[in-house]
Amino acid sequence: MLEIKNRTSGETLATVDADTLSNVDWREMHLSEANLSNMDLSGARLDFADLVDADLSGANLQGAVLCGAHLEGANLSGANLSKARIGGNTRSNAATLEGANLSSADLSSADLRFAIVSQANLAGAILTNADMCNADMHNSNLSGATAHHALLIDTNLREVDLSNADFRDCHLNGAILTKANLSGMTLESDHEEDFSAMNLANLDGANMTGVHMHNISATDCIMRRVNLTDADLSNAVLSGTIMRNANVTNANFEGVELATVTMDFSNFSQALNAEIPDYKRNLR
Repeated sequence: MLEIKNRTSGETLATVDADTLSNVDWREMHLSEANLSNMDLSGARLDFADLVDADLSGANLQGAVLCGAHLEGANLSGANLSKARIGGNTRSNAATLEGANLSSADLSSADLRFAIVSQANLAGAILTNADMCNADMHNSNLSGATAHHALLIDTNLREVDLSNADFRDCHLNGAILTKANLSGMTLESDHEEDFSAMNLANLDGANMTGVHMHNISATDCIMRRVNLTDADLSNAVLSGTIMRNANVTNANFEGVELATVTMDFSNFSQALNAEIPDYKRNLR
Protein backbone atom coordinates (compact mmCIF):
# COMPACT_ATOMS: atom_id res chain seq x y z
CA MET A 1 0.00 0.00 0.00
CA LEU A 2 1.17 3.49 -0.85
CA GLU A 3 0.35 6.53 1.23
CA ILE A 4 0.51 9.95 -0.36
CA LYS A 5 1.18 12.67 2.16
CA ASN A 6 1.17 16.42 2.26
CA ARG A 7 4.79 17.47 1.84
CA THR A 8 4.61 20.05 4.64
CA SER A 9 2.05 18.82 7.18
CA GLY A 10 2.51 15.08 6.70
CA GLU A 11 -1.26 14.63 6.42
CA THR A 12 -2.31 11.58 4.39
CA LEU A 13 -4.02 12.75 1.22
CA ALA A 14 -4.59 9.42 -0.51
CA THR A 15 -3.88 5.73 -0.18
CA VAL A 16 -3.42 3.24 -2.99
CA ASP A 17 -3.56 -0.51 -2.50
CA ALA A 18 -0.73 -1.18 -4.94
CA ASP A 19 3.03 -1.06 -5.23
CA THR A 20 2.97 1.59 -7.93
CA LEU A 21 0.94 4.61 -9.01
CA SER A 22 1.24 3.68 -12.67
CA ASN A 23 -2.16 4.09 -14.39
CA VAL A 24 -3.76 5.34 -11.17
CA ASP A 25 -7.10 7.12 -11.64
CA TRP A 26 -6.98 10.36 -9.66
CA ARG A 27 -9.28 12.47 -11.77
CA GLU A 28 -10.45 15.59 -9.91
CA MET A 29 -8.60 14.52 -6.76
CA HIS A 30 -7.47 17.12 -4.22
CA LEU A 31 -3.72 16.59 -3.95
CA SER A 32 -2.46 20.07 -3.21
CA GLU A 33 1.09 20.01 -1.80
CA ALA A 34 1.28 16.24 -2.29
CA ASN A 35 4.70 14.62 -2.04
CA LEU A 36 4.94 12.62 -5.27
CA SER A 37 8.65 13.05 -5.83
CA ASN A 38 10.22 10.28 -7.94
CA MET A 39 6.91 8.39 -8.08
CA ASP A 40 5.91 6.28 -11.09
CA LEU A 41 2.75 7.94 -12.38
CA SER A 42 3.10 6.77 -15.96
CA GLY A 43 -0.26 6.59 -17.69
CA ALA A 44 -1.99 8.13 -14.67
CA ARG A 45 -5.33 9.89 -15.08
CA LEU A 46 -4.99 13.25 -13.36
CA ASP A 47 -7.59 15.17 -15.32
CA PHE A 48 -8.67 18.32 -13.44
CA ALA A 49 -6.77 17.19 -10.34
CA ASP A 50 -5.64 19.77 -7.78
CA LEU A 51 -1.86 19.47 -7.70
CA VAL A 52 -1.09 23.03 -6.69
CA ASP A 53 2.36 23.27 -5.07
CA ALA A 54 2.79 19.49 -5.32
CA ASP A 55 6.26 17.98 -5.41
CA LEU A 56 6.52 15.91 -8.60
CA SER A 57 10.24 16.34 -9.05
CA GLY A 58 11.79 13.38 -10.83
CA ALA A 59 8.39 11.73 -11.21
CA ASN A 60 7.58 9.51 -14.18
CA LEU A 61 4.49 10.99 -15.82
CA GLN A 62 5.08 9.51 -19.25
CA GLY A 63 1.79 9.29 -21.11
CA ALA A 64 -0.14 10.70 -18.14
CA VAL A 65 -3.32 12.71 -18.70
CA LEU A 66 -3.22 16.10 -16.98
CA CYS A 67 -5.89 17.92 -18.98
CA GLY A 68 -7.44 20.67 -16.88
CA ALA A 69 -5.19 19.90 -13.91
CA HIS A 70 -4.06 22.68 -11.60
CA LEU A 71 -0.29 22.59 -11.18
CA GLU A 72 0.38 26.17 -10.16
CA GLY A 73 3.68 26.33 -8.30
CA ALA A 74 4.26 22.59 -8.65
CA ASN A 75 7.79 21.22 -8.71
CA LEU A 76 8.22 19.09 -11.83
CA SER A 77 11.95 19.53 -12.19
CA GLY A 78 13.53 16.56 -13.91
CA ALA A 79 10.14 14.89 -14.37
CA ASN A 80 9.40 12.67 -17.35
CA LEU A 81 6.34 14.14 -19.07
CA SER A 82 7.02 12.71 -22.49
CA LYS A 83 3.82 12.09 -24.46
CA ALA A 84 1.79 13.51 -21.57
CA ARG A 85 -1.56 15.11 -22.37
CA ILE A 86 -1.39 18.47 -20.65
CA GLY A 87 -3.21 20.64 -23.15
CA GLY A 88 -6.60 20.52 -24.80
CA ASN A 89 -8.69 21.86 -27.64
CA THR A 90 -9.61 24.91 -25.57
CA ARG A 91 -8.08 26.84 -22.68
CA SER A 92 -10.72 25.48 -20.29
CA ASN A 93 -9.65 21.91 -20.98
CA ALA A 94 -5.93 22.55 -20.64
CA ALA A 95 -3.76 22.39 -17.54
CA THR A 96 -2.50 25.41 -15.63
CA LEU A 97 1.20 25.37 -14.71
CA GLU A 98 1.69 29.01 -13.81
CA GLY A 99 4.87 29.42 -11.79
CA ALA A 100 5.70 25.71 -12.02
CA ASN A 101 9.27 24.43 -11.98
CA LEU A 102 9.83 22.32 -15.09
CA SER A 103 13.58 22.76 -15.29
CA SER A 104 15.28 19.87 -17.09
CA ALA A 105 11.90 18.13 -17.48
CA ASP A 106 11.32 15.87 -20.48
CA LEU A 107 8.25 17.12 -22.35
CA SER A 108 9.08 15.52 -25.67
CA SER A 109 5.99 14.82 -27.78
CA ALA A 110 3.80 16.28 -25.02
CA ASP A 111 0.49 17.96 -25.80
CA LEU A 112 0.57 21.49 -24.35
CA ARG A 113 -2.04 23.12 -26.57
CA PHE A 114 -3.74 26.07 -24.85
CA ALA A 115 -1.97 25.23 -21.57
CA ILE A 116 -1.04 28.08 -19.23
CA VAL A 117 2.67 27.77 -18.56
CA SER A 118 3.37 31.39 -17.70
CA GLN A 119 6.12 32.54 -15.32
CA ALA A 120 7.34 28.96 -15.26
CA ASN A 121 10.89 27.64 -15.18
CA LEU A 122 11.61 25.44 -18.20
CA ALA A 123 15.35 26.02 -18.30
CA GLY A 124 17.03 23.08 -19.98
CA ALA A 125 13.71 21.35 -20.63
CA ILE A 126 13.28 18.98 -23.59
CA LEU A 127 10.31 19.95 -25.76
CA THR A 128 11.19 18.13 -28.96
CA ASN A 129 8.10 17.32 -31.04
CA ALA A 130 5.88 18.97 -28.41
CA ASP A 131 2.69 20.72 -29.49
CA MET A 132 2.54 24.10 -27.76
CA CYS A 133 0.13 25.80 -30.13
CA ASN A 134 -1.88 28.57 -28.46
CA ALA A 135 -0.16 27.96 -25.12
CA ASP A 136 0.38 30.94 -22.82
CA MET A 137 4.04 30.85 -21.79
CA HIS A 138 4.66 34.54 -21.17
CA ASN A 139 7.47 35.54 -18.81
CA SER A 140 8.74 31.96 -18.59
CA ASN A 141 12.35 30.82 -18.60
CA LEU A 142 13.18 28.51 -21.51
CA SER A 143 16.88 29.26 -21.59
CA GLY A 144 18.84 26.32 -22.94
CA ALA A 145 15.68 24.39 -23.76
CA THR A 146 15.66 21.94 -26.69
CA ALA A 147 12.58 21.89 -28.90
CA HIS A 148 13.35 20.35 -32.27
CA HIS A 149 10.34 20.04 -34.61
CA ALA A 150 8.05 21.61 -31.99
CA LEU A 151 4.85 23.48 -32.82
CA LEU A 152 4.43 26.92 -31.28
CA ILE A 153 1.85 28.39 -33.63
CA ASP A 154 0.08 31.40 -32.07
CA THR A 155 1.89 30.73 -28.78
CA ASN A 156 2.27 33.60 -26.31
CA LEU A 157 6.01 33.90 -25.65
CA ARG A 158 5.99 37.52 -24.53
CA GLU A 159 9.07 38.43 -22.49
CA VAL A 160 10.19 34.80 -22.44
CA ASP A 161 13.86 33.95 -21.94
CA LEU A 162 14.86 31.77 -24.90
CA SER A 163 18.56 32.50 -24.68
CA ASN A 164 20.70 29.69 -26.11
CA ALA A 165 17.61 27.56 -26.71
CA ASP A 166 17.71 25.09 -29.62
CA PHE A 167 14.50 25.30 -31.65
CA ARG A 168 15.62 23.71 -34.91
CA ASP A 169 12.92 22.97 -37.48
CA CYS A 170 10.22 24.61 -35.34
CA HIS A 171 7.06 26.37 -36.39
CA LEU A 172 6.46 29.67 -34.60
CA ASN A 173 3.99 31.15 -37.05
CA GLY A 174 1.93 33.89 -35.42
CA ALA A 175 3.81 33.58 -32.13
CA ILE A 176 3.98 36.59 -29.81
CA LEU A 177 7.63 37.21 -28.91
CA THR A 178 7.51 40.86 -27.90
CA LYS A 179 10.45 41.81 -25.69
CA ALA A 180 11.58 38.18 -25.61
CA ASN A 181 15.23 37.24 -25.18
CA LEU A 182 16.32 35.15 -28.16
CA SER A 183 20.03 35.82 -27.78
CA GLY A 184 22.12 32.91 -29.00
CA MET A 185 19.00 30.95 -29.94
CA THR A 186 19.14 28.42 -32.77
CA LEU A 187 16.28 28.62 -35.26
CA GLU A 188 17.93 26.85 -38.15
CA SER A 189 17.36 23.40 -39.61
CA ASP A 190 19.33 20.19 -39.40
CA HIS A 191 18.80 19.84 -43.15
CA GLU A 192 19.90 22.40 -45.73
CA GLU A 193 16.69 22.04 -47.72
CA ASP A 194 14.45 22.51 -44.66
CA PHE A 195 13.79 25.53 -42.49
CA SER A 196 12.16 26.81 -39.34
CA ALA A 197 9.18 29.10 -39.78
CA MET A 198 8.02 32.13 -37.82
CA ASN A 199 5.83 33.90 -40.34
CA LEU A 200 3.56 36.61 -38.92
CA ALA A 201 5.38 36.49 -35.57
CA ASN A 202 5.51 39.62 -33.42
CA LEU A 203 9.07 40.26 -32.22
CA ASP A 204 8.69 43.91 -31.29
CA GLY A 205 11.57 44.92 -29.02
CA ALA A 206 13.07 41.43 -28.87
CA ASN A 207 16.71 40.80 -28.04
CA MET A 208 17.98 38.68 -30.94
CA THR A 209 21.70 39.16 -30.55
CA GLY A 210 23.64 36.28 -32.03
CA VAL A 211 20.48 34.41 -33.04
CA HIS A 212 20.96 31.69 -35.67
CA MET A 213 18.25 32.12 -38.33
CA HIS A 214 19.91 30.74 -41.44
CA ASN A 215 17.31 29.79 -44.06
CA ILE A 216 14.38 30.70 -41.80
CA SER A 217 11.01 31.73 -43.20
CA ALA A 218 10.06 34.91 -41.34
CA THR A 219 7.65 36.69 -43.66
CA ASP A 220 5.33 39.50 -42.56
CA CYS A 221 6.88 39.63 -39.10
CA ILE A 222 7.00 42.64 -36.81
CA MET A 223 10.63 43.29 -35.91
CA ARG A 224 10.48 46.87 -34.73
CA ARG A 225 13.31 47.87 -32.39
CA VAL A 226 14.84 44.38 -32.38
CA ASN A 227 18.50 43.93 -31.58
CA LEU A 228 20.00 41.68 -34.26
CA THR A 229 23.63 42.36 -33.45
CA ASP A 230 25.82 39.48 -34.70
CA ALA A 231 22.76 37.53 -35.89
CA ASP A 232 22.95 35.12 -38.83
CA LEU A 233 20.03 35.66 -41.20
CA SER A 234 21.75 34.27 -44.28
CA ASN A 235 19.28 33.04 -46.90
CA ALA A 236 16.36 33.96 -44.66
CA VAL A 237 13.03 34.84 -46.28
CA LEU A 238 11.87 38.14 -44.77
CA SER A 239 9.31 39.32 -47.32
CA GLY A 240 6.93 41.91 -45.89
CA THR A 241 8.68 42.05 -42.53
CA ILE A 242 8.77 45.38 -40.70
CA MET A 243 12.27 46.00 -39.37
CA ARG A 244 12.12 49.64 -38.30
CA ASN A 245 14.60 51.10 -35.81
CA ALA A 246 16.41 47.76 -35.65
CA ASN A 247 20.01 47.30 -34.60
CA VAL A 248 21.59 45.10 -37.27
CA THR A 249 25.24 45.66 -36.39
CA ASN A 250 27.33 42.81 -37.85
CA ALA A 251 24.18 40.87 -38.73
CA ASN A 252 24.68 38.64 -41.77
CA PHE A 253 22.09 39.25 -44.52
CA GLU A 254 23.79 37.21 -47.22
CA GLY A 255 21.26 35.95 -49.76
CA VAL A 256 18.38 37.90 -48.19
CA GLU A 257 15.95 39.70 -50.49
CA LEU A 258 15.27 43.08 -48.85
CA ALA A 259 12.99 44.62 -51.48
CA THR A 260 9.79 44.32 -49.44
CA VAL A 261 11.36 44.63 -45.99
CA THR A 262 10.60 47.88 -44.16
CA MET A 263 14.03 49.03 -43.00
CA ASP A 264 13.47 52.65 -42.00
CA PHE A 265 15.86 54.06 -39.40
CA SER A 266 17.74 50.77 -39.01
CA ASN A 267 21.54 50.89 -39.13
CA PHE A 268 22.06 48.79 -42.24
CA SER A 269 25.34 50.58 -42.85
CA GLN A 270 26.68 48.33 -40.08
CA ALA A 271 25.15 45.10 -41.45
CA LEU A 272 27.09 42.43 -43.30
CA ASN A 273 26.41 41.32 -46.89
CA ALA A 274 23.18 43.32 -47.15
CA GLU A 275 22.19 44.10 -50.75
CA ILE A 276 20.10 47.22 -50.23
CA PRO A 277 17.86 48.36 -53.12
CA ASP A 278 18.64 51.87 -54.38
CA TYR A 279 15.17 53.16 -53.58
CA LYS A 280 15.42 52.46 -49.85
CA ARG A 281 15.46 55.64 -47.77
CA ASN A 282 15.82 56.65 -44.13
CA LEU A 283 18.56 54.12 -43.44
CA ARG A 284 21.30 54.66 -40.93
